[in-house]
Amino acid sequence: MLIRHEDLGRDMSRYLVDQIERNPDIEVLRCTEVRELVGPNGVLEAVVAEDNRSRERHRLPARLLFVFIGAEPCTGWLSASVALDDHGYVRTGAAVDAASPDRVPAVDGPASFLETSRPGVLAVGDVRSGSIKRVASAVGEGAMAVRLVHEHLARTGRTAGT
Repeated sequence: MLIRHEDLGRDMSRYLVDQIERNPDIEVLRCTEVRELVGPNGVLEAVVAEDNRSRERHRLPARLLFVFIGAEPCTGWLSASVALDDHGYVRTGAAVDAASPDRVPAVDGPASFLETSRPGVLAVGDVRSGSIKRVASAVGEGAMAVRLVHEHLARTGRTAGT
């Protein structure tokens, strides 16, 4: 496991850190970044990793690569479009500010569970304020979103693709 800095707990939940630290099969390479993916015809065989202190590079065998981007919502670009909470997570459902200039409750109705301050725009998974921050929850919310989109389209007299 490669992390770009020293502190494994900086960007992930404590329970994950504890599981990783207790597992003898996981080696954590700190201050290390992936610089290259190696393999023919799009098939991963190795990654080239660089120690960001010494600049030393190593080729590490790998058949899969999972990139964990951390627990920061990175939603600053959305702030002019949808309501965010104090930590930058997208407000949805009951957390949506009824006074939002984008939402007219008498016309739009109350925001659905996954609906943002902008009617018809949904947010699911970790980016959503108050979410559980677990993969299974995000998958479930994504499945719910499909139904909510159809309900929104029906309520507004539209159909998918229009």
